[in-house]
Formats: sequence, C-alpha cells, structure tokens
Amino acid sequence: MSGPADIVAAQLAAYNAQDLDAFCACYADDAVLAGYNGEITNRGIASIRERHAKLFADFPQNRAELVNRIVVGSNVIDHEKVSRAPGGESFEVAPIYTIADGKIARVDFVK
Repeated sequence: MSGPADIVAAQLAAYNAQDLDAFCACYADDAVLAGYNGEITNRGIASIRERHAKLFADFPQNRAELVNRIVVGSNVIDHEKVSRAPGGESFEVAPIYTIADGKIARVDFVK
C-alpha cells in the first residue's frame, strides 16, 4: 500500500471480498469509526474487527460500489452505494477516511 487512495481502495476491495484480515490490515490499531459530526461508534482494531465480522456474517452478499472518490492530502472521501443483497436493501454513504502512517486512522460516515 502506498498513497491514501491506494489504502482506501485496498480496504474497499477487502470489504467487498469480506476478507476480514485484509480489511483490518488497512486500519491503525487505534483507529476510530464515527458518524459525521457525531459519536464514535468503534474505537480500536478489535472493535472494528468485531463490527465487521458480524456485518459480513449477517450480510454475506453485502457489496459497496464506488460512485466517486476525492483525495485531498491525507484524506479520502468516497461516495459509495451499498447493497446488502442483490435486489435487496441499498443505501448511499460518504465515508471520509483520514490516513496516517500508511493506515486508516479514522473514518467519519456521512449518511
């Protein structure tokens, strides 16, 4: 992994493959996930791993399609369309990734 966009792209590919180890490898040990302008929902890699293990188990066909990506310095803003299953529930989200030391340090989700 090299630049911020590459790190986020690797994370998205691992998410779509539901490869929990590869997904978590993109995150810093002390990474946080939060709602935009809101509460931190997950703090630390163990919490992020637990959250995504459950998500992958609950939605085995879950996929996120990249609509657009903007890179500004060490920040990456994605616009994604997420579907839980083919023809099932779908929604849009704009995660804002903060990259530090070659890993995702924080994600703020705009929903």
